[in-house]
Amino acid sequence: MTQGNSFFSRIPTITKNLIIINFIVWLATMVLSSRTDFDLEKFGALHYFEASDFNPVQLITYMFMHADFTHFFFNMFALFMFGTTIERTLGQKRFLFYYISCGLGAAIIQEITWYFTWESIFTMPLANQNGISFEEMSQAIAQAQAMGIDMPFLNQLLTVGASGAVYGILLAFGMIFPNQPIYMMFIPIPIKAKYFVIGYGAIELLYGLSMANDGVAHFAHLGGMLFGLLMILYWKRKGIINGNYF
Repeated sequence: MTQGNSFFSRIPTITKNLIIINFIVWLATMVLSSRTDFDLEKFGALHYFEASDFNPVQLITYMFMHADFTHFFFNMFALFMFGTTIERTLGQKRFLFYYISCGLGAAIIQEITWYFTWESIFTMPLANQNGISFEEMSQAIAQAQAMGIDMPFLNQLLTVGASGAVYGILLAFGMIFPNQPIYMMFIPIPIKAKYFVIGYGAIELLYGLSMANDGVAHFAHLGGMLFGLLMILYWKRKGIINGNYF
């Protein structure tokens, strides 16, 4: 087989490079954590903006990091499956802009979610740990905030992964090719892309509203889809995307 007909040569440039970069960062994270004292997650994972370990670059770097190989694999598999088509539809520059914007949007929505929920996450455990009531702990936290005292437990709020950007890619596929059948394991019939996307969005919303303690940033996924929706609608209105796709 010639190089021009190889599997990797058929993957569009941006999609392929995003997968390669994500793999390199995942590998570096594994090697550094096992062989050195350098904590790449502390530097690159998205932290809550009021935490001492937060820095603005994390709004970008977090989307190239993953918790483990399974997390990496499924995100990159989805990027390959759907990103290949979307990159060819949007073009390289617009696709890269779309991908990064969805990841950034996911980070912003996650920060907003943390802003409204972090007290409910930490107050009761801290109250139990210190042997005081919920109300007393809540007042102590409020006083610490007012005095500008560092609260190191906020560094426990962090997230990594390309999922927000990938959910944006999934949203784009569902909008541009709404009737394209998608085949899923364990489901014997194909599902139209538009229903697949709606179903995924609904599941994420339900999990997010239930405050499921599963370690998944559900509102970040929704943030990626929201920013993707706004961009696709804008490009459609401007005629940048061929209206015949919709």
